[in-house]
Amino acid sequence: MTRPCPHVVPATMTLHVPFRVVKRGGRKEIQLPADAPQTHRSDSTLVKALGRAFRWKRMLESGEFATIGELAESERISHSYMTRVLRLTLLAPDIVEQILNGSQGHDLSLPRLLEPFPLEWGHQRARWATTER
Repeated sequence: MTRPCPHVVPATMTLHVPFRVVKRGGRKEIQLPADAPQTHRSDSTLVKALGRAFRWKRMLESGEFATIGELAESERISHSYMTRVLRLTLLAPDIVEQILNGSQGHDLSLPRLLEPFPLEWGHQRARWATTER
């Protein structure tokens, strides 16, 4: 009598993954069941804005540009938009980290962050209901 080799993998395997495809904002998104473990996905628009803010701050601090106006002209964007994005460099480090790893709350979006916000980190955490890590 021959026994099957324990290292042999079956030729076909069926895997059932419950999900739905829904349209959201003109694009399709996969929606998992409510009890499925959630993975975090970073908000690329928010991450890009943070990257720009810290890049612009570095350019100003290095003396590459003397004023925000010069830098805004070089980047071909409005002075007011640049100043609002530059404020993102004043966010508490743990909030920046949460944004980068996608664990920020759903209410923490770029439009909300471009509105005036408190400079004190504790007040920022309270506003966006985050806790320091």
